[in-house]
Amino acid sequence: MKKILILACTATFLFLFSQKTVSPVEYKSSPKVFSIKGLSQSVSIDCGSSRMIVLSGQVPLDAEGNLVGKTTEEQTHQVFKNIENILKEYGGTGKDIIKLGIFTTDITKTPDFRKVRDNYVNLQNPPVSTLVEVSRLFREDVLIEVEATAVVKNK
Repeated sequence: MKKILILACTATFLFLFSQKTVSPVEYKSSPKVFSIKGLSQSVSIDCGSSRMIVLSGQVPLDAEGNLVGKTTEEQTHQVFKNIENILKEYGGTGKDIIKLGIFTTDITKTPDFRKVRDNYVNLQNPPVSTLVEVSRLFREDVLIEVEATAVVKNK
């Protein structure tokens, strides 16, 4: 069902884009999440009855840019708080996530990540995901970064 929705969204996007009368794409940055100048935190694509929301990788920084947490578990809480704050701007929640991309500096901490993630996503229909261990993220003290894609019904 989700594959059909994604295909329908892609077809709708292509149709609307070809009409040039309406822009189906909206770029946003949330004031509740730290943002870097020149980078959109999210892109929303109008798919008719729903919107596909694609989020930039979220890291464990608060709105002022301060690192939150020293462990993977603590940092994952802040990452998902950031994801939730962005999705709320579109009327969604973590339960609307259909895809996660997880980048971690220590793959052995995956159970700590999952324990937190499971509080935010729809476990009846869990999102597809990719987990990659990396040698380093953009700062040495950042242990995890998570990209998310969600589909939120239009109201």
